[in-house]
Formats: sequence, C-alpha cells, structure tokens
Amino acid sequence: MRRHHDDEVPEDEIHEHDRGLSYDLPVLARRRMIRLMAGVGAGLVPLVGCTADDTSSPSASSAGSAGSAECVTVPEETAGPYPGDGSNGVNVLKESGVVRGDITRSFGGSAGGTAEGIPLTFTLTVVDAASGCGTPKRGAAVYVWHCDREGGYSLYTEGVADENYLRGVQETDDRGEVTFTSVFPGCYPGRWPHIHFEVYGSLQDATSATAITSTSQLALPKDVCDTVYATEGYESSVDNLGRLSLESDSVFRDGHDQQLAVVKGSVAEGYTATLTIAV
Repeated sequence: MRRHHDDEVPEDEIHEHDRGLSYDLPVLARRRMIRLMAGVGAGLVPLVGCTADDTSSPSASSAGSAGSAECVTVPEETAGPYPGDGSNGVNVLKESGVVRGDITRSFGGSAGGTAEGIPLTFTLTVVDAASGCGTPKRGAAVYVWHCDREGGYSLYTEGVADENYLRGVQETDDRGEVTFTSVFPGCYPGRWPHIHFEVYGSLQDATSATAITSTSQLALPKDVCDTVYATEGYESSVDNLGRLSLESDSVFRDGHDQQLAVVKGSVAEGYTATLTIAV
C-alpha cells in the first residue's frame, strides 16, 4: 500500500491540502520505538541513516559516509500531501520528460514555467546498508520533489497546479549518485525547509511508480536558510522559519542527524548540498 501521509502544520496555519498529525503518528511512533530498542541491543537494526565516526563537525557527520563504522537505513518519512507519484492524485512519474537532472523548468503539455530562486544543486548518494554502506547502489533510481520559493508545490498549489517543475527522476551512476539542478526551497508554515525523495530499485520501477524502496526527506541547515531567506523573493520564509526549529518540526524532531545535508556555497554563486542515504 502506498503512503500519502501529510506534513504537519499548526492548527491555526493548516493548508487546505494538509490532513493533520494523526496520519504521521504511526511513522513517528515506530521510529521512536526503533531508536529505543537500538540502544538496548546491538543486534537490532535501527531506522536511521549512515553516520561517520568523526563527530567534530555536525555538518560532516550529518550526511554520513560510505563504509563508515555505523551504517543503518535512512529513516522512513511521510511523503506529504504533494507527492505527484500517483498516491495522492496526479502521477508525474509516468510522464515523458520526468527523467532529468535540471528540475527548475516544467516539461510537457502546456506547462512552461520556471521556478525562480537562489540556485541549488544537490547530490544524493545511495548506498547499500547491508554492505555496511560501502557499496554504491548502481542502477537504482531517485525521485525528488520540493516546494518553490513561495512555498507552493507544482501540480497541487493554486497558481502552480498547471506546472510540474521541481520534480524529477534520475538513475544512480556507478558511484550511486544522482545530481539535480534546482532552486533553494522556501519555508512554508509548519514545516522545516526540506526536500522529499523516494528511492526505487530501478528506473523502470520509478517511471511506473511501483515498488518504492524508501521514502524520506532531506533537511537544510538553519544558517544557510537564514542567509538565503534574506534575499528578494523569500520574504515570507523569514517569519515561517522563525517559528520553527529542527527539534520542533513534525518530521525531524525525533532525530535529523542522518538527514541534514552538507551545504556549501553563497547567494552570489549558488549552493551545493550533499547527502548519503543507505537503503
């Protein structure tokens, strides 16, 4: 059965497409229980991501590293109400043109918009957890999607429902990597800035929207968000982010070390983000 739970927002700021925390509680409760059990028995498999031994730098340890001593699968998260994968209405995965690296523009049909914002190029490295994170998952596929600068989701949000930008699929290369060219997402009420992703066993699985291996989310660091949101076009994100923290976010509050991307760059030159995910 496909998941299509919603992202949580405060009751006084609920969007019309949000359905409430009750949809997410089973996932959150399951993750907390697994974390507790992981601390008791080393033989259990905790539901977190690859981490490095060096914890001197929060950013470095957050992304994980292939072949590190501690390797477990990335946390399962809600796909939210705007997946576009057929689990909640429209299915962009079966459309010609969805396999692409540059997701800033809409494709196909009458859609022709381009998402505006500070450039962001992000690379996800998919590794095999069973191998201790030392083996890249070559030939897997990753579908990504996120909101635009104003916090809207293509295919769903009024004003951009006819667009399909900021969505795309790629097959992992020999290093298990996929790289997407995009824009820095905004921060809408009730959710920490994030990027959704689904991992599939193959490109064929992804483009037929079947057999998801993992569904999770990438979190963006606060210092970078603060810098980006001080620029033109991100005005609404400033107040929204000011009401949030990673510790209070409905998805990341029970642990985000394995989902917090390493981000480098500048407003003038754009940013790059990296994250290693074990499946």
